[in-house]
Amino acid sequence: MSFEYLHLQWQFSWPWLNLGNGFANFTSWIQWYEYTGTFGGTLWIWIVNIGVYKSILLFLEHKDKSILYKAGLQNGLIIIIPIIISLIILKTYEEDGKEVEVVILQPNINPYTEKYNTSDDRVGALLTSLSQKEITENTDFVIAPETVFADNNRLKTFKSSIAKKTASAIIQNYPKANFLSGISLLDVFRDPVQVRPQTNEHKSGVFYDDYNSAFLVRPDGTDELYHKSKLVVGVENFPYQSVFKPIIGDAMIDLGGTVAKKTTQPNREVFFTKEELGAAPIICYESVYGEFVTGYVRNNADFLAIITNDAWWGVTQGHQQHLAYAKLRAIETRRSIARSANTGISAIINQTGNIISSLPYNEQGALKGTLTTNKKITFYVRAGDYLARVAIFLMIFIFLFSVTRRRKKI
Repeated sequence: MSFEYLHLQWQFSWPWLNLGNGFANFTSWIQWYEYTGTFGGTLWIWIVNIGVYKSILLFLEHKDKSILYKAGLQNGLIIIIPIIISLIILKTYEEDGKEVEVVILQPNINPYTEKYNTSDDRVGALLTSLSQKEITENTDFVIAPETVFADNNRLKTFKSSIAKKTASAIIQNYPKANFLSGISLLDVFRDPVQVRPQTNEHKSGVFYDDYNSAFLVRPDGTDELYHKSKLVVGVENFPYQSVFKPIIGDAMIDLGGTVAKKTTQPNREVFFTKEELGAAPIICYESVYGEFVTGYVRNNADFLAIITNDAWWGVTQGHQQHLAYAKLRAIETRRSIARSANTGISAIINQTGNIISSLPYNEQGALKGTLTTNKKITFYVRAGDYLARVAIFLMIFIFLFSVTRRRKKI
């Protein structure tokens, strides 16, 4: 458990196989994740495995079948009781909040062959066409995927960008509607004082910050930006540059996007409408991190808006697993999710982690539906990965105890 927690924190983080994530497609078993997060699942697996292992050792030592019967009963109860508790929570849970109509766009632009060769004008026209098929006077949010606008956009001129103009045009006849989307942004500068560890150098004396961002445009024309802050290793982030850059150079992996280091921000931004409805703009890889996502909820997010581009997975299990992990975030935070994937599986997920409706992989379209907001804060949102922190304390204590005892014997 200590290793899993470390793997969530360090710069080589790729926690895809953390044990607690393994129940992502068995949401009826893990409704108690709202109290423990995925580390509750990890602990559950370890307790059962250690129990079975000890029982086998006892049987091999004593050759007494009653040991197996007793162990079967004990371990069976350890498996069954959490599932029963989860089913009770699931049966009695009721969503109690405002209904929000969302229109989720899935443009299905190939990131390898089309995306970075397609102008924002063409992207805007496509998003407009998709939106018009589903948007109504009751629509609260139109949501487009990660970096769907990627045509050399500058941070300083965002307000006059095609992206913002497209958003404003789509919602101009719908007074309730807000437009939330992803965009790639560059901030080019020469002042060396502005250089940060994540800053890229274009050429001598010219620097730039490269952002994978989300933006919101409201009906009154005001806007807001958030910059992705959990980065994909080797694609958006060069881990431990001071150590590895002298060895391998400035190497980054191209998975259907730019290969510059991305610049992040320290806080979890929540986009609020003029009615004070808060949407968490979670960008792609960020949705894999449970404790990270709780930061949006503590900042008063009423629902989670996940924008992603899963096309670089290809036709593999990757995009399906990424969708499944979103269901874990819904349970942990008890927040409904609107998920917009460029090419992936766009979906609406309720507060118990069930997919209400979705668009298939590799299909262009728009998905309209209703989700329910929530203002309540779960225990996990308040406490975070406390089980992992306890595990780290116990690991250190056991290590020190064993070392001290060995020295006394010597």
